[in-house]
Amino acid sequence: MVKLAIDTMGGDYAPQEIVKGVNIALEKHPDLEVVLYGDEEKIRQYLKESDRAKIVHAPNVMSMGEKDPIGEIRRNRDTSLVMAFQAVHDKEVDGAVTAGPTQGTIAAAHLIVRRIKGMKRVALCTTLPKLGGKNRLLLDCGANVDLRSEHLVQFAQYATIYLQETANISNPLVGLVNIGSEPGKGRELDKETFNLLKEDPNINFFGNVEPKELFTSDCDILVTDGFTGNMVMKSFEGMAKTIGAFLKDEIKKSTKAKFGYLFNKNVFDKFKKTMNPDEVGGANLFGVDGVIVKAHGASNDYAFSQAIDCAYRSVLGGVINKMKNLIGENDNNE
Repeated sequence: MVKLAIDTMGGDYAPQEIVKGVNIALEKHPDLEVVLYGDEEKIRQYLKESDRAKIVHAPNVMSMGEKDPIGEIRRNRDTSLVMAFQAVHDKEVDGAVTAGPTQGTIAAAHLIVRRIKGMKRVALCTTLPKLGGKNRLLLDCGANVDLRSEHLVQFAQYATIYLQETANISNPLVGLVNIGSEPGKGRELDKETFNLLKEDPNINFFGNVEPKELFTSDCDILVTDGFTGNMVMKSFEGMAKTIGAFLKDEIKKSTKAKFGYLFNKNVFDKFKKTMNPDEVGGANLFGVDGVIVKAHGASNDYAFSQAIDCAYRSVLGGVINKMKNLIGENDNNE
C-alpha cells in the first residue's frame, strides 16, 4: 500500500476541491491510503466513505499569502500543512500532497521533513506541457535563487532516477538551459555545470538547450537555477494565456473566423487541454527525505487528483531510496 498525507486546507478552493480530488484518487488506486489533515467537519461534507481514508482534525491553516512562512511554521505546529509534513518526517506516511503556499511548502520541507543526507539543495520540479510528442521535466523552478554547479548535477541525477522509475524511460536525456547551444556559452555556473554533466556516468547529457527549443528538444529533463527556471516557467504560462485570449478575441470579430473555429474546434480543444496546468497536477520537491508534491494553489478536484498521482508514482518507484543509494555510491568514490 502507498500511504499519503493530504493537506486538505491548503489552496484557493480548499477543502472542497481537495477532498473531491482525494475521492478521485482513491477510486483510481485501490492500493492507496490517505490521511487527511484539516477541519474534520468540513472534510466529511465532501469525503466519500472509505476504509482507506483517515481524518486527523487540524483546522488551522497557513495563509496562501503568508509573508513569514518560517516563523509561522515555528510558531504554529498545528496547521494542516505542518501536521501533514510531520507525519512524513515521522515515517507514518510515505509522502504528502499540498496545494498550500509554495514558500510555505518549501520551508516546511526544509524544517520538518529535512533534506536527504548528502543532498546539498532541494529543487522544485515541474512537468512542462506535452508538446513535441513528449513531456519534459524542468528544474529548479524556484526553490533556490543561487545554486552551484554540483547542485544542478544532483538535480539531474534525481530527475533521471525519477523518470526511470515513474515513466519507464530507461535513459532520460538531460539538457542544460542556456543562452546558446554551443559548449562554452553562458555564465561560469553554466560552463562548470556543462562539464560536470558531460563527465557524470549517471547522466545521459545532451548539451545546452536554448529556451526557444524547450518544446522541440529531444531532452526529457531540463536543468537550470531556480531564478531562471521560474522565469522560464512563468513566461510560457503567460504566453499560453495570451495566445488563448488572442484567438478568442479574433474569432469573435468575423463570421468567417467563427466558422473556421467550428471546423477546427477539435484542434483548439486539444491545445487548451495540452496547455492546461490541471493535466500536470503539481510540482515535485526533489531532495527531501519523503515524497512531497506541491499542487497548484488554484487546483480543482481533477488537478489535485493528478498531484496525488505524482506522489503515488514516486512512492511506488522507490525514487528516494534509489537517490540515497546513488549519493552513497558517490560519497564512497570520493
